[in-house]
Amino acid sequence: MAAPSKPTRIGLAGLAVMGQNLALNIAEKGFPISVYNRTTSKVDETVERAKREGDLPVFGFHDPESFVHSVQKPRVIIMLVKAGAPVDQTIKTLSAYMEKGDCIIDGGNEWYENTERRAKAMAELGLLYLGMGVSGGEEGARHGPSLMPGGSVEAYKYIEDILLKVAAQVDSGPCVTYIGEGGSGNFVKMVHNGIEYGDMQLIAEAYDVLKSVGKLSNEELQSVFSEWNKGELLSFLIEITADIFGIKDDKGEGYLVDKVLDKTGMKGTGKWTVQQAADLSVAAPTIASSLDARFLSGLKEERVEAAKVFKSGGFGDILTDQAVDKKKLIDDVRQALYASKICSYAQGMNLIRAKSAEKGWGLKLGELARIWKGGCIIRAIFLDRIKKAYDRNADLANLLVDPEFAKEIIERQSAWRRVVCLAINSGISTPGMSSSLAYFDTYRRSRLPANLVQAQRDYFGAHTYERTDVEGAFHTEWFKLAKQSKI
Repeated sequence: MAAPSKPTRIGLAGLAVMGQNLALNIAEKGFPISVYNRTTSKVDETVERAKREGDLPVFGFHDPESFVHSVQKPRVIIMLVKAGAPVDQTIKTLSAYMEKGDCIIDGGNEWYENTERRAKAMAELGLLYLGMGVSGGEEGARHGPSLMPGGSVEAYKYIEDILLKVAAQVDSGPCVTYIGEGGSGNFVKMVHNGIEYGDMQLIAEAYDVLKSVGKLSNEELQSVFSEWNKGELLSFLIEITADIFGIKDDKGEGYLVDKVLDKTGMKGTGKWTVQQAADLSVAAPTIASSLDARFLSGLKEERVEAAKVFKSGGFGDILTDQAVDKKKLIDDVRQALYASKICSYAQGMNLIRAKSAEKGWGLKLGELARIWKGGCIIRAIFLDRIKKAYDRNADLANLLVDPEFAKEIIERQSAWRRVVCLAINSGISTPGMSSSLAYFDTYRRSRLPANLVQAQRDYFGAHTYERTDVEGAFHTEWFKLAKQSKI
């Protein structure tokens, strides 16, 4: 295997699809790169691909020592390996040959606290550490991902010139920025994935309503989603959804989407997002409902049996076959999807802000919206609106109260309610759209029934309550008063 004539600019360990594609992207941008993988066949495969794709400067190594030593000092090595124990193992293998001032970057979907633990351990060895979210899937990794590096500023400076060229390029610049200290890069990527869960669930619900109630064919669905992708919903997820509806089954009749098992997998970042929302007391019902929907989809066998039980009781898959105006339904669903989406992003942004305040990270929400405009899975024209909302007011309490977004929700809320009511009456679950609507309706009301909950808590547990008219904490002996009133 040809060795580089002089040290390479950077190293990359972990050559599954994402690692291979990122390595080729870096090489294509003019940075000679060393690559290493525990399974050596992956190294040879990557080098072969680099030759085929334009004789790119990718140099492969079968052993960790020669790999590390091939990179120019101070060395920067990106890891793209599975989160958890494999990361610790790779760090152990590589750090044995690294020197003070060298830097390791974890580009996987890692739990942010693991990144903070590793950064401390690396600092004791004199090494720098970055946890860098990489979004965009294999296509993004190859041609321009959205990058979210957090940790050592010094380490970021080592690699900034590479990241600025490798990241997706949009009208407002490269889709990368230094996120902040500690595990902030991983945390931001985690919430990005949580928002992605919400987005995908909302699109699936729009599909269900159009297909089950509107009786749209796959050809019509493809046409609708293609049309939507020209307007306010223009985004990667809407674009690929339109594509999916047009793919014919290569193993039989009809369309492939109809043969795909209705059982959703997941890697865990959505679950982490919901757990963090609970820990930080931040409401994230749209993201939580998307996670619940995935859990329920996993109960395929149980659902098949449940369908039989309820069918025998007169409950079909769809409760009522309602005559609908297709054109009107399509427009209503588009508006409901857009309004629900605003709520999902608002929840994600509030979660990031709460964590940033807790950890003192000083994260800039508008800048995060900017770097998500290209490369990543949730990239959408809509993110430009979010960036502008935070440009108008960096301390915006919630996206819902930004004047532009508030106006859009007011304009769409009637259609939103019509879609949710139609779905409920048809027996179709729309947990994402319903919980987004409940979030909006709860947030926009100045008075909630929480006064009753507080009274109940004080009644059975003497937890005290505050009053609307007098300062201070109060406790009432509700039981005694109730008893007296019954006498």
